[in-house]
Amino acid sequence: MLKNSLFKYLAFVLIMLAASFSAHAQIPSNFPGGLSNNIDTSKFTYDSQGRPIRKAAKGSDSLQHRNPFEDSITITFRYFDSTRQRKLDSSISDFNARMPLPASYQELGNFGNPARPLIFTPNMKPGFDAGFHALDPYRYKIEDTRFFQTTRPYTELTYLLGSKSEQMGNLWHTQNRGSNFNFTFDFRFIASPGAFRNQNSNHSNLRVNTYYQTKNRRYTSYFIFLNNKLRSGENGGIQNTSNLDSLGSSSLSDPYSIPTRLGNTAFASRNVFSASFVAGTTYTENTFLYRHQYDFGQKDSIVTDSSTIKLFYPRFRVQHTFRYTKNTYSFQDNDPEPANYQQYFGMYASGDTIRYKDSWSDLTNELAIISFPEKNNLNQYLKVSAGWQLLQGQFDYYNGYTTYGKNYNNVYVTGEYRNRTRNQKWEVEAIGQGFVAGAFAGDYSALLSLKSFIGKGRNSLEMGFHNVNRTPSFVYNIGSSFPSLPPGSLNKENITRLFATVNLTKLQIKLTGEYYLVTNYAYFDSFLTAKQSASLFNVLHVGAEKHFKLSKYWNLYTEVHLQQKAGDAPINMPLLYTRDRIAFEGNFFKNLFLATGLEFRYYTSYNTDNYSPFTGQFFYQNSFSTSNRPDINLFLNFRIKSFKGFIRLENLNSLEPKDGLKFTKYNFSGPYYPTRGLWFRVGIWWSFVN
Repeated sequence: MLKNSLFKYLAFVLIMLAASFSAHAQIPSNFPGGLSNNIDTSKFTYDSQGRPIRKAAKGSDSLQHRNPFEDSITITFRYFDSTRQRKLDSSISDFNARMPLPASYQELGNFGNPARPLIFTPNMKPGFDAGFHALDPYRYKIEDTRFFQTTRPYTELTYLLGSKSEQMGNLWHTQNRGSNFNFTFDFRFIASPGAFRNQNSNHSNLRVNTYYQTKNRRYTSYFIFLNNKLRSGENGGIQNTSNLDSLGSSSLSDPYSIPTRLGNTAFASRNVFSASFVAGTTYTENTFLYRHQYDFGQKDSIVTDSSTIKLFYPRFRVQHTFRYTKNTYSFQDNDPEPANYQQYFGMYASGDTIRYKDSWSDLTNELAIISFPEKNNLNQYLKVSAGWQLLQGQFDYYNGYTTYGKNYNNVYVTGEYRNRTRNQKWEVEAIGQGFVAGAFAGDYSALLSLKSFIGKGRNSLEMGFHNVNRTPSFVYNIGSSFPSLPPGSLNKENITRLFATVNLTKLQIKLTGEYYLVTNYAYFDSFLTAKQSASLFNVLHVGAEKHFKLSKYWNLYTEVHLQQKAGDAPINMPLLYTRDRIAFEGNFFKNLFLATGLEFRYYTSYNTDNYSPFTGQFFYQNSFSTSNRPDINLFLNFRIKSFKGFIRLENLNSLEPKDGLKFTKYNFSGPYYPTRGLWFRVGIWWSFVN
């Protein structure tokens, strides 16, 4: 509690510091010189929105034309550790692009519950990994952090309301305090009681990040603070799938009344404002990152009739990054039913409460040196770095009293070369990282990617190679408090990925291909038992995306993926996954942009993974195969100026004619885990220029 309070206090102090900065005028980042101090201010003044305008000469007419861009905004951003400038997406065509859970993921029946990808996606990160990723889509992450440059303060409000009181809200705001300081605040919450007993979700995410650069452009700093609190109820699935057949009758019409394997007590609640569960998973994360750098380089200037614009070209950079992360992973059942534990999970439950909890703190210091070979191309650089990592773990066993800890020290080195040529024809990315000392010595990652832009239509071809040697996640270790039964000593996983992507922009086609070679793959094959496959296996994945213009207003968007495993591979994945959207789209009445139609998602029958609430892992099984109907959703999306609205009727596929046109035909996301029935959603995304 003390550490969580400390993190929140630090975030509050930084917000107050940002607000206390003197109100510098906001200068467009693309204004010549970029910084206000580089302009001869004796010849310039600023309008009410902080934009530079030339001063009127003495004796000239004092009447001035109104600035036609007074109410406009220029806003760009780039992701952390990226140099590419991007713009905000105002499209309304694809609702899923605005949701935290990608369309290619399948959750366990409720928005906010554990989820897994339908397309094979192994963990390809060397070094330490705790192993709990089932709630990752709902996290804020360092690599997803956006640093903005904006000429006006900008705010976006989001509110989504769905059936059974499902809710999602988001508030994010960014503004520049001068052209060299930007502040961004982002907060999101997700709360959904779900349709079945004890599958509540209650997540909150907070992100505060700042960017600052001195007036001479030599010193730059980045700050990121993240707080993720993810809570998901665990019901273990329904006790008997035959109960679903009774939902169309008058005796049983509410899915909430169906008995579940966990949390099946009188204490279960559907209160959307309550974060308490009978049995549930809680993952918390607090991350503090501070990066600062100093550039050595070449000064230059441009002299015009009215001003001298000073320039600076970095040639050599010294960079330091400090990062501290505190993670807590826990499962707790406050009212365990011993008979259910024995019958459904083969576990012996004793006591009034069952709890497993792992806590990790990760402190990392990294020093890097970066060289820029060409002064006019900051997208070309060579970087070498070394880092020291201190890991501290604490493990609480199920009775809540036995604890012990472990400490690890690790040293790693990284080399990186990136180049986007000045003629915008080629992009090269080569990154190597290796752990040279400590508990994870021998872990490494090697990535090489080459991208070529072809023709005037910005067609592109990208090819690459990625090889990772990594220690299996700590959840497979006997030292974890979670009840996993590892197979003994584990060898390092080795995964090789060959990939290629072709973009044909004029034809609006995107083709992708991936080929994986995997050895020593660690996995679970039951609620508690972990294994490792020493044999080599491979996976081939090919995909295609295409936009068909059917008529002036009718469009078809289709996405198809095929994947196949070879060898003795302990993985489950559908052979075919497709997502299609047919939409009536257009711009009507000047300011109305409309998109309405049907969307479909389908994947072929396969032995879908089961899920263990006790370890937070999806696991391999061969006894249950899905036989799902395609997911069918009806949507109406529209935009009027800065207001975007989304209205959806989802899971029309659950219609069951034999029950009197009731929506009682449920798909399954896993053994004994039915998905939602008919579901209604309405959402707004509203942006404001202050």
